[in-house]
Amino acid sequence: MSSLHTFAFGIYPYICMAVFFIGSLIRFDREQYTWKSDSSQMLRSGQLRVGSNLFHIGILGIFFGHLVGLLTPVPVWHAIGIEAPAKQMLAIVAGGAAGVLMLVGLVILMHRRYTEPRIRVTTTTMDWVVLWLLAVQLLLGLVSLYFSWQHRDGGEMIKLMTWAQHIVTLRTDAASYIVDVAPIFKLHLVLGLTIFLVFPFSRLVHVWSGFGALAYLGRAYQVVRARR
Repeated sequence: MSSLHTFAFGIYPYICMAVFFIGSLIRFDREQYTWKSDSSQMLRSGQLRVGSNLFHIGILGIFFGHLVGLLTPVPVWHAIGIEAPAKQMLAIVAGGAAGVLMLVGLVILMHRRYTEPRIRVTTTTMDWVVLWLLAVQLLLGLVSLYFSWQHRDGGEMIKLMTWAQHIVTLRTDAASYIVDVAPIFKLHLVLGLTIFLVFPFSRLVHVWSGFGALAYLGRAYQVVRARR
């Protein structure tokens, strides 16, 4: 196992996660006026409505699919009656569908930013970096479905699951489990980690607010009394 492989899949994930969490916390604490999605709805709403909905439905499906698929232990899948080949096919079909939705939405949103002068002027360099990172990462994910189809027994998937579970449980041997997986999976992992790395420095921080809004569901009613 090379030093580069060990760094990329045994050390780099922790660097990205540390920057992701600590950087987000520092930005929220020190730069709350920049904590926003910078919506351009007022400039051109037609394409935004369609593109944003498709993009968000797709990316949420992909995010939670990866979260559950990678971090749920294999014995749990077996306990509910889903063997590795069936899980592999579920990932291919559901991931492919979510990926296509996200791709269509992302193309619409990028076309909108490129073709509307007022929106293009308000788009920062980091906005473009994030958009292209997401686009390349999405295309890698869709292309990787072909390689997943070649391993319908679920063997490659289990290696990736083992790597992810060893990373989140802070075990030092995580990188060893994906030494021989296809290069496209490795590139997909590195680019995905890089998105977490740039997250606190981009408008993506508004994702935290989206999840934070769920707290309102359990918050006590606000008591309002009439003035006497």
